[in-house]
Amino acid sequence: MSTRKGWRDRLASYPNLPNVKAIPPAMRARHGEGTIATPSPAEVEEAMRGVPEGRLATVLGIGEEIAARHQATIGCTVTTAIFAHMVAHATEEAMTGDSRTPRTPYWRTLKIGGELNPNYPGGIEAQMSRLEAEGHTVVQRGKRYFVEDFARNLVGTR
Repeated sequence: MSTRKGWRDRLASYPNLPNVKAIPPAMRARHGEGTIATPSPAEVEEAMRGVPEGRLATVLGIGEEIAARHQATIGCTVTTAIFAHMVAHATEEAMTGDSRTPRTPYWRTLKIGGELNPNYPGGIEAQMSRLEAEGHTVVQRGKRYFVEDFARNLVGTR
């Protein structure tokens, strides 16, 4: 029997989030004075679940929406990206079991700049396949993949 936590259990293990704190000194040179909102996994999942077919979101945009909700200066995009990764894996894990949890369309959430996320379940190929099935065009630039004209299909702020 495995003692490893499932992805859904990992998402539930952040009881002190969300929170809003002063922007740390190391980040002030780039972001200035103010506050940073660190989202809860549930907030990130809710934002990802709200992206309708044919539309897209970015980790930056979700972070900005969460910051606005908490009246913070900025949102923590690092934490948002980590939770987006966890939500993607929790969704796929639930699909293999007998879960009644609605499927979160995680493939519609891109990295900053419209880049596909190689760390989502199935890697670039799976995300590209799902996005192209919804009418998006994916282009390769060097070793990375992006949704062409992704900004035209964004929901929210970015």
